[in-house]
Amino acid sequence: MADKVFTTRATASGGREGHVKSDNGIIDVGLAMPSGDDIPSDSANPEQLFAAGYAACFDGAYNLMASKDKEDVETETEAAVSLLKDPSDDGFQLGVQLNVEVKGVDQAKAEDLLDKAHNFCPYSKATRGNIDVSLNVTAK
Repeated sequence: MADKVFTTRATASGGREGHVKSDNGIIDVGLAMPSGDDIPSDSANPEQLFAAGYAACFDGAYNLMASKDKEDVETETEAAVSLLKDPSDDGFQLGVQLNVEVKGVDQAKAEDLLDKAHNFCPYSKATRGNIDVSLNVTAK
C-alpha cells in the first residue's frame, strides 16, 4: 500500500434507515431510503453522501489540473449519483454523471482539463472500471 496521507472515519448504524456520523461530528445525519426521486427533507441517503464527496474531490482535481496548466478558472461541479437496478444479480449498482461548469477557458481547454482531472481524481480512480461515470463540461 502507498504512503498514507490521512485517514478519516464514519460510522453507520441501521443501514439505509439508520444514522451516520463522521469522526469529527460534522456529518451527523439520519438516513432514509428515497421513494423514487422523492427524497425526504429531514434525512440523507448514501448516494447523496457519495455525490458530495465525489463532487468535492473532482472539483479540487479539476482546479489543480488547471493550476498546473497555469489557467485561472472558476468551477462548479455537480455529481449526479443514481442507484440503478443490476440485472446481473437482481440487486443494485451506482452510476455517476459529473457536470462541470468552468469560467476562464474555452470549451477545448475545459475538455482537456476534464480528462486530466478524471485521470487524477482519487474518486475517479476508485470507480474506474467498476461503475459507469459520464463526464460533461461546459465552458462559460
